[in-house]
Amino acid sequence: MRGYLCEDSLEGIFTGIYDAWASGLGHDGVRVLMKNQYEPEFFMEYEEVLPDSEKAEKVARSIRRKISAEAFRAVYRTAVSREPERADIIYRFLVEGFRYGRETLQLLQLPAVRRLFEVDRMVGNEAHRYLEFIRFEQMKNGVLFAEISPKSRVVTLVASHFADRFPDENWVIYDDVHGEAAIHGAGKDWAVAGLSLEEADAYRRNQGVSDEYEDLWKTFFEATGIRERENYHCQRNFLPLWYRKHMTEFSSSR
Repeated sequence: MRGYLCEDSLEGIFTGIYDAWASGLGHDGVRVLMKNQYEPEFFMEYEEVLPDSEKAEKVARSIRRKISAEAFRAVYRTAVSREPERADIIYRFLVEGFRYGRETLQLLQLPAVRRLFEVDRMVGNEAHRYLEFIRFEQMKNGVLFAEISPKSRVVTLVASHFADRFPDENWVIYDDVHGEAAIHGAGKDWAVAGLSLEEADAYRRNQGVSDEYEDLWKTFFEATGIRERENYHCQRNFLPLWYRKHMTEFSSSR
């Protein structure tokens, strides 16, 4: 059994899948593993995989052509999940996908398809909640800055939504767990870049501009609460605690 150790990126995962598939060891003789999230096993040899853009593009192209664009999106969401076995989950799904083609996503009776579906749904649900819960704050330099602490790397999944909502604004959505940010320039496309703690602190130091809409939102939230009908258990079901860390409504700084 050989384990292919890939980097934590879509290009890295796809390269690992390409090399495992081309190894000639058969699907039962290989596993694709995240380099920093695997547990060494006896009787397993390991091979480190360096990202290769050409190999990754071949895998991406094959998924779109032989399965579907929808399957590619599901694979992408799985790749940015927090699931430690995400690379091998994608590999097992593609084994079935290249066999059954466009109908693969409907074949939930297949364990490999069902497993990818579960991870994809988990990431999709988290991204959807952040569309509702992200709160921007206007910095002194005019940039809109939002900070999130997601379990999965969802910043790429939410950036397009805010690019459509705020096309003429300069804004940043910073993921403080994974150290990356979606950065959007007014009238331009958005991009994702690594953002160090020092760089994030530079944005935070620009805080301080009073935003009338932010103040209005906090006032509304406080005024509409009915103390006699508070139900914290129910609230946590709809708004888990980890989403509240950077939300205006739960901030006492203003």
